Amino acid sequence: MKNFGTAVILAGGKSSRMGFDKQFLEVNKTKLVDIITRKLENQFEEIIMVTNKPEYYKDFPHKIVEDEIKEKGPLSGIHTALKKASSKYVYFLACDMPNINLKFIQYMKDKLNEVGGDGCLSRKGNWIEPFNSFYSKDIVPKIEEHLFNDKRSIHSLVRKLNFYYVEEEIALRYSPNWDMFMNLNTTHDLELYLSGKRVN
Repeated sequence: MKNFGTAVILAGGKSSRMGFDKQFLEVNKTKLVDIITRKLENQFEEIIMVTNKPEYYKDFPHKIVEDEIKEKGPLSGIHTALKKASSKYVYFLACDMPNINLKFIQYMKDKLNEVGGDGCLSRKGNWIEPFNSFYSKDIVPKIEEHLFNDKRSIHSLVRKLNFYYVEEEIALRYSPNWDMFMNLNTTHDLELYLSGKRVN
């Protein structure tokens, strides 16, 4: 099994703050998930969509999966995708994160090749960014233990594991305004993004 090759788009979630399902976000009349997919195709051979609405992706040209462990949040999506992935390390992005930084992805790959471990996450102060990150297939049993104990927090899981952390000063070299970790959570966020203004 090779180290890299698989990227995952997580398209679950309640989307309560947006007011509609974020899987349906569009930018200039193009589905955001299609824009994300085309960008990821530049670095990954396999792309997996994790969704609770597979019927929406009938024309999606890549693999589609649903959570095996239901109603447990994004960690369920990470769990299922890791089991289905064909590479050891798997890149994860949420469906509402439009700013993909291919140079930063390559940096994380290089670090994992150098140091190994359970994955690569970025850290800003005490806050850990759960996406725009890599996770290893090796942690599937740990995720299952976490979920079956009714623990859903990605943060509480990864703090117990051997992740490499990209510190803020390094990540800022690739994304000075931190926008590669930006989520479009509300209609206001979407309006700001479409207008070219910064989303906080």
